[in-house]
Amino acid sequence: MKDLTLFPGEEIIDNSKWRVDNFSFNNFAKQDARLALEEKYFPIVEISDDYNRKSVSYQLSKKDCLHKWLKYKEGFSADLVNKLLDEFGIIPGNTILDPFLGSGTTSIVCQMKGINSIGYDILPTSAVAIKAKENVFNYDIDEITTLVHELNQIEVPQSFDKKYRYVSVTEGAYPEITEKEIVYYSEWIDNSHYSDIIKNLVKLSILNALEQVSYTAKDGQYLRWDYRSKKMIEAKAEREANGRKPFVVRLDKGELPSLKHVLIKELQDVLSDIIYIQKKTKRQKATIKFEQGSVLYKLPLVPSNSINGVITSPPYCNRYDYTRTYALELNYLGLSAKEIATLRQALLSCTVENKSKLDCLKDYYSNIGRLSDYNKIVCIIKSNAALQEVISALKLRDANGDINNKGILRMVEGYFTELAFLYFEIYRVCQPGSKVAFVNDNVRYAGEVVPVDFISTELATQIGFTPIKIYTLKQQKGNSSQQMKKFGRVALRKSITVWEKNNVSG
Repeated sequence: MKDLTLFPGEEIIDNSKWRVDNFSFNNFAKQDARLALEEKYFPIVEISDDYNRKSVSYQLSKKDCLHKWLKYKEGFSADLVNKLLDEFGIIPGNTILDPFLGSGTTSIVCQMKGINSIGYDILPTSAVAIKAKENVFNYDIDEITTLVHELNQIEVPQSFDKKYRYVSVTEGAYPEITEKEIVYYSEWIDNSHYSDIIKNLVKLSILNALEQVSYTAKDGQYLRWDYRSKKMIEAKAEREANGRKPFVVRLDKGELPSLKHVLIKELQDVLSDIIYIQKKTKRQKATIKFEQGSVLYKLPLVPSNSINGVITSPPYCNRYDYTRTYALELNYLGLSAKEIATLRQALLSCTVENKSKLDCLKDYYSNIGRLSDYNKIVCIIKSNAALQEVISALKLRDANGDINNKGILRMVEGYFTELAFLYFEIYRVCQPGSKVAFVNDNVRYAGEVVPVDFISTELATQIGFTPIKIYTLKQQKGNSSQQMKKFGRVALRKSITVWEKNNVSG
């Protein structure tokens, strides 16, 4: 096994604290298969002080030139991508895949280094973001300067009365004056003489401003609402009418800024980044190929042995619903409630509302003449002892009344099922010797620990990958307060799993 470390020269930390010795609270369910995985893969676990939450999250990107253009809490840092590219020996002209492009960090870092990339994402926000960022060398500084100056001079006419078109989940998200601003300035830029790439850049800046000017705040599984919003006022009245206690936690965002104020600030920051990059960074010859849609149906069409590596972070198996947390942005981009619901089902199964995609995948693989591969992947899933143990354990917990939403069982099974299809396709499209990095979190439901890092690594091994290293954050994750009250606390790993395609054709 090759030695790989992101942080050469550092003292290796004793990693025994990160080892799990009890996967099922009070030994309620079988855990032999999970314990066996812990024994099998823990020797390649490495913890480092240098590797922290900031590097595998959006935190470092908040101030990063270019990467901060779209606030994307689920992303990882450019610093992490750079380290992985260097460790993987990726050179200009190579091609990197990011199956869950998000805000485009992997692709943009690759572009700056002369490395080609392919990316997929089902969210239309990704399409806007990657188009804006990849054009960083093509923007006319004078054109943006003129736009900002013109924007400073215009105001929403008092007679302007067009309404903002909400969907139910976003109804009342903005003060009335802000609703008019969003509609007016969006129409103004759409009907302007500015270039298409500038119009898209403004669209991204508006997307990045929406949460700031709204009564909402992103909070994992959903949007939190300010106490002044219509939704909260009505909810409070309903609770009082039913004799229920008032909400314990109250969101107060203070005075909300105008869209114009935030938009000008966003564009000024973007302009500053563009000026800096165009002056200080040498333009590299690299292509970014982005396709909007599910990677489950896009990647099977990519030629075999055409990719040199993968750096990505899938949605975590944590019930977070991207279509709700990014509802403001999806609504602004024109999606209807029905389209948002359809998008939710297309997500990698990470919400309790997701339904099984197996029948659709079977039809798809049959239509492209690869039904044998579908059957092979299903066999791999069924023969993964730890995964089947987790599914059985959760069913026992459900029968015992420990699971508060039956959708959790379907979600966990669907999550790994879909990842198995993805891992299989990644193995196929990667060239021999290519390395693959996945950032992910372990989770716990109803007292049952789900070792996402080790189950994924076992699935990858069954497919043909060689596990190289599992980097783990020094800072571990906790559990929900509800779980800890009933099942105690178990520290959970947040990991980067690194695998290599064997140096044979396949």
